Amino acid sequence: MGTVEAGLDYSSSDTQHHKELDAEALFVLKSRGSWLHCGYHLTTSIVAPALLSLPFAFALLGWVAGVSCLIIAVLVTFYSYNLLSKVLEHHAQLGQRQLRFRDMASDILGPRWGRYFVGPLQFSLCYAAVIACTLLGGQSLKFIYLLCNSSGTMKLYEFVAIFGVLMLILAQIPSFHSLRHINLISLTLCLAYSTCATIDSTYIGNSVNAPPKDSSVNGDGKDQLFGAFNAISIIATTYGNGIIPEIQATIAPPVEGKMFKGLCLCYAVVILTFFTVAISGYWAFGNKAKGTILGNFMVNGNPLVPKWLILITSIFTLLQVSAVFTCSQRTSWWRKNMEILRAINSPFAKLCQGCFYDHFWWL
Repeated sequence: MGTVEAGLDYSSSDTQHHKELDAEALFVLKSRGSWLHCGYHLTTSIVAPALLSLPFAFALLGWVAGVSCLIIAVLVTFYSYNLLSKVLEHHAQLGQRQLRFRDMASDILGPRWGRYFVGPLQFSLCYAAVIACTLLGGQSLKFIYLLCNSSGTMKLYEFVAIFGVLMLILAQIPSFHSLRHINLISLTLCLAYSTCATIDSTYIGNSVNAPPKDSSVNGDGKDQLFGAFNAISIIATTYGNGIIPEIQATIAPPVEGKMFKGLCLCYAVVILTFFTVAISGYWAFGNKAKGTILGNFMVNGNPLVPKWLILITSIFTLLQVSAVFTCSQRTSWWRKNMEILRAINSPFAKLCQGCFYDHFWWL
């Protein structure tokens, strides 16, 4: 189904061999990327606006536990992602490239596990990420709107609908490899809003309007225990979004060593953004850090930093949410639709497969 011979570039003009792949594999994946493209994809899938919640996680853990969890998460996730990429490289050397998590599960656990457990599970997670990004995008649009027009009357659902329409347009991009330019912009944007958030926190922390700094953990023993579980789940979720098989499937053969370089690029951005935002935000606001650090930049509708700086940070965040949305829906949207097409009419699915390849081969 989604497993192909090693060294095969199924983005070439060999359309006869394309038909041997299922529609989803041909539709979504193209092996034409470099390790730099891989780094862009990985960064977009992992470094998302959720990192703005890290100061809140620190507020639930304290300095020592917060920094320790952040470091442990870096080591564990980098090792896990690299180990998974090595397994995929090994299978490629044996003569079969595995393109998706579902393909790996089919080979390891059997076809039923891949089709009926791992596939639906990954689809559900990506679908939930798409919904979360849509809601977050709508909230960001409303925040920008109120920042520019404090007396505005538009409702949240209107902004969610506007953002959803914009994302529906981006959803027409036909393959993961086609996102390489968008994900490069996404990498730049995450560096930009992380820098802005760090500057905002530092500015507020050193200003005369700085809130009193209290880095102690609130609550009694039970509250602190559940708070620690909440904080660990935030940190784990922030790190645990790498779509390794689908991203590695975009690399042009030979794949050996390229994924490791991409991971190094990604984790250089991860360390730079996660640690600066988490440490500066917790230093500035202590245990008063909110669910997203942007919420601390305004008190009773009054900005603690220049309004234009909050506006720029919010715009960068909104744009990067769009890229994260596109990356997540790329793994889920086409999968679900091609499954439906195959269930209705397999020849019709092959027809769609050929039509989309013929018209979007250049992407």
